[in-house]
Amino acid sequence: MDWNPMVPELLVSNFRRSLDFYVQQIGFSVMFERTEPNFAYLGLNGAQLMLEEDHESSWQVGKLESPRGRGINLQIDVPDLKVVEVRLESSAVPLFRPLHESWYETSEGPVGQLELLVQDPDGYLLRLVSDIV
Repeated sequence: MDWNPMVPELLVSNFRRSLDFYVQQIGFSVMFERTEPNFAYLGLNGAQLMLEEDHESSWQVGKLESPRGRGINLQIDVPDLKVVEVRLESSAVPLFRPLHESWYETSEGPVGQLELLVQDPDGYLLRLVSDIV
């Protein structure tokens, strides 16, 4: 398995609920899973993410309050954003920001992407994107 040089690890309040969300709704695959504590290493289109159930010896530096991950969003490039949007809507998952087009200035000029924002079950903000070609 190839490990990315930087991989976010999210402490989650309910491991199974979060794992189901990331796999069934967003489209991640489980690359590795273990118990004690519940942990999964996930992959999607080159993106990698770790989920670990909150427990006494976890990496907490302060009290975790909902929504978790305030001040950060995780941008994840998905192969077919419209398919993900349909899955989320059919499961009644509320969108933080609906599917829209955004343009960003880069060193190579403007870059466009379709994006939607959704919070995971613990409130972590995900910015799901697909490039506009």
